Amino acid sequence: MRVLVTGGAGYIGSVSVEALLAAGHQPVVLDDASTGHPDAVPAGVPFLRQDYTDERATTAALEAHRVEAILHCAARSLVGDSVQDPSRYFRQNVAGGIGLLEAARAAGVLRFVFSSTAAVYGTPEVTPIPEDAALRPINPYGETKRILESALDWYGRAYGMRSVSLRYFNAAGASQANGEDHDPETHLIPNVLAAAAGGGPVTLFGDDYPTPDGTPIRDFVHVLDIADAHVRALEATGGEAGPGLLACNLGSGSGFSVRDVLAVAEQLVGRPIPVEVGPRRPGDPPILVAAVARARDALGWTARHGTLEAMIESAWAWRRGHPRGYGDIIK
Repeated sequence: MRVLVTGGAGYIGSVSVEALLAAGHQPVVLDDASTGHPDAVPAGVPFLRQDYTDERATTAALEAHRVEAILHCAARSLVGDSVQDPSRYFRQNVAGGIGLLEAARAAGVLRFVFSSTAAVYGTPEVTPIPEDAALRPINPYGETKRILESALDWYGRAYGMRSVSLRYFNAAGASQANGEDHDPETHLIPNVLAAAAGGGPVTLFGDDYPTPDGTPIRDFVHVLDIADAHVRALEATGGEAGPGLLACNLGSGSGFSVRDVLAVAEQLVGRPIPVEVGPRRPGDPPILVAAVARARDALGWTARHGTLEAMIESAWAWRRGHPRGYGDIIK
């Protein structure tokens, strides 16, 4: 299968490209490299350095490479930034996302896998969170993802598009080749490991949440497991199920607090990690843990690397091998 991967030079996209290659598929990466890293794209994979929101150029790319399915990993994705500048998020994630769907329609590509988020749930009423829980985002980032999920559902009904939306809980870890290298870095585990490597204290954004140790509880999912789910979801869009949207959570099904992450990281690196406590970030709910039965039943997917130890150890190994991120890679 020929798959266009938007954001394929980014963290999750690049590991997904690896998984597609390993499964015998033919990925084509489309990434404007504004936050992604061209060096993360494997040698021999076509790399189109362009913006997916350019409908005409994306249509041409889909047609030129005879693309059969789209894996959409590109988007603005910072919760705090979305609260401060919602216009940027609605323009790129929503308007740009609709432009991508229109490019897909124009090129006759009716198989689509969407990189969504647990932020669509907002502050859940029950935990673990099932996919049929009310979607009530509490920040613009989550709202933009909810809107595009809704668009995919209607595109399925009207145009026959077959789509799967994968709602990630916190992505973590690394493959041997690719890991996290963001500027700024907002994810917890790489910031904890940066502090462990001497980069100054890691900030805990709030220690007064209604949780056992006062810090937020999150469900972490290894990036290798996310990539595996992408391959399974893409293959599922060619199955016998009718057109429409299938939404699946991706998580380990277990919750870990920020202090849990710190404790495991300290064990793995063998030394204390400096910490400072800051105020809560706007839009951060206290607990997000996934119900994961639907992904198991519909896609045959389970988190095979679901422990904090596996995620942090792989991220630490990648960081030690790439202390300057992708700046260390010589091709």
